Amino acid sequence: QEQLVESGGGSVQTGGSLRLSCAASANTYSSHCMAWFRQAPGEEREEVASIDSDGTTSYADSVKGRFTISKDNAIRTLYLQMDSLEPEDTAMYYCAADALLIDCTVVTGGRNFGYWGQGTQVTVSS
Repeated sequence: QEQLVESGGGSVQTGGSLRLSCAASANTYSSHCMAWFRQAPGEEREEVASIDSDGTTSYADSVKGRFTISKDNAIRTLYLQMDSLEPEDTAMYYCAADALLIDCTVVTGGRNFGYWGQGTQVTVSS
């Protein structure tokens, strides 16, 4: 069964940090591309970071230098370390995986992945 389960969201003040985790089933973790997306109320879904099966990472300009995507193959878990958080980072964050994508580079404007988690809320207050 394909499954992605996010955790680690919460509320922090501006400048704070959070680490999101995404536990994946074996089928989904074997996907070539894994990524984190976010969506704020009334906004389009935004792809913020991606990582491919070789460990190559990619970031949206809005988070570059502040967020770090990584994964632990031993426990099939994807992470998103978020530092220097800003109120504009407030959103629901989703983990996603796709086995068919060849290019995992983050795309502005969004794209669809095959597998999605249920999301975890991140709220940053000023």
